[in-house]
Amino acid sequence: MKKHIFSVLFLGLTLGSVSAQTTIQLSSDQSAVKISKHVYGHFAEHLGRCVYDGFYVGEANTTIPHTNGVRNDVIAALKELEIPNLRWPGGCFADTYHWKDGIGPKENRPSIVNNWWGGVTEDNSFGTHDFLNMCELLGTEPYLAGNVGSGEVQELADWVQYVNFQGRSPMSDLRRENGREKPWNVKFWGVGNEAWGCGGNMTAEYYTDIYRKYATFMSDWTNTGGLYRIASGANSADYHWTETLMKNLPKSLVKGVALHHYAVIDWSKKGASVEYTDDQYFQTMKSAWFMNELVEKHSAIMDKYDPKKEVALVVDEWGGWYEVEPGTNPGFLYQQNTMRDAMIAGMTLNIFNNHAERVRMANLAQTINVLQAVILTKGEKMIKTPTFHVMEMYKVHQDATLIPLTLASKQWEKNGESIPAVSASASKSKDGKVHLSIVNIDPTAKQDITVNLGQTYKNVSGRILTTKKLRDFNDFDANNRIVPKAFEDAKLKKDLVQLTLPPFSVVVLELN
Repeated sequence: MKKHIFSVLFLGLTLGSVSAQTTIQLSSDQSAVKISKHVYGHFAEHLGRCVYDGFYVGEANTTIPHTNGVRNDVIAALKELEIPNLRWPGGCFADTYHWKDGIGPKENRPSIVNNWWGGVTEDNSFGTHDFLNMCELLGTEPYLAGNVGSGEVQELADWVQYVNFQGRSPMSDLRRENGREKPWNVKFWGVGNEAWGCGGNMTAEYYTDIYRKYATFMSDWTNTGGLYRIASGANSADYHWTETLMKNLPKSLVKGVALHHYAVIDWSKKGASVEYTDDQYFQTMKSAWFMNELVEKHSAIMDKYDPKKEVALVVDEWGGWYEVEPGTNPGFLYQQNTMRDAMIAGMTLNIFNNHAERVRMANLAQTINVLQAVILTKGEKMIKTPTFHVMEMYKVHQDATLIPLTLASKQWEKNGESIPAVSASASKSKDGKVHLSIVNIDPTAKQDITVNLGQTYKNVSGRILTTKKLRDFNDFDANNRIVPKAFEDAKLKKDLVQLTLPPFSVVVLELN
């Protein structure tokens, strides 16, 4: 297997070029790299209307169809996405959350104040049983984020025992008292969150020692070696953080190191979610494309200490971040979702796919009503955002074999800066079908693309996500304004495919 499985060649084209040929070359070498389905994970924090009034509407006093308080339409939509894992309860909230407050009879659970997100009071009606049972409904694996910032070692150790231990013990007996006989056998565990910030404002050196202590007492009660401990990783380009963790954490205690990066223009002035300017669109896409550099540089550091790639890079928070919608609680982070978000999703997932040797888990922030959500709700209404549709189109890559490719893309230039207009990734599924996902982020120029497939195919089909205006979005009164449609403009001639991508569009082709 070659060390570099993905490359981008920048074509020196002037802004005045009317049309330029983008080329994609699929490798004929057989890859042994799988694109882990867990790259397509999601995130449900106690933030705004993500959990309460998003996933969970309660079991009484609601006309919304539900199963144990969880919306049935949400369950159906997420099953359509085939989400592989779901992270909970945070985020920043995780390091203030004490899990024992959320178990037992709901009328006996204490209320808490969500200090991080809006200062609202929560009644803890959605807790460990509610979340893990919901994951069973969804057919997804839970990813629990443990409280390291304000919690104690024993508290996290007890949580692991409570949800994972089959035999008799104080915590497993307590679980049975609360109505659950069998353990859930939770595999994925985050040991704190953003320890460099809201998780404790720690230094990398201090957190490394804290991590070793907490991880030591998180026993694998299944005795299968399956506990997947994930360390709180770097904030974007903090390479020192990754270096410190990789240098000092024993591989016996860590399976993944996290990375958080958001596509944001400026943290002090993030811009509107819908009425953004052309310059703001470019800067957002530039920030999203920076993910490629981050993954490569963090991976290079990890390679120094882990050449066999035993430890995964886990990008468990990513997505676009803008100002909240006017008139909404600023602590709820509710924003609309336009074709810009579809561009972020398609580009970012291509980056993750192409670096599948190291990136083996990721979580879009967040699932419902928060940041770059795949679902928005309003009373009994629910809509699927453009981001939802990209995730649905890309699900064909889950657990497929990566096909390395070389991409020569036209540059999209603005105000003296440039980024590639086109991104792409490819994979081969177990049934032998090849899928190629291609994104054109340029808001005005179409892209003429030739793909050298490396071998002959008989058929090509595809779907496209695009719309008339870049700032279009699905709303509660127009929930199908942006949906995937059949793409019939790909021309197949033996081992070549030629196609033209409209501006701001995502296409997924299938070849057999």
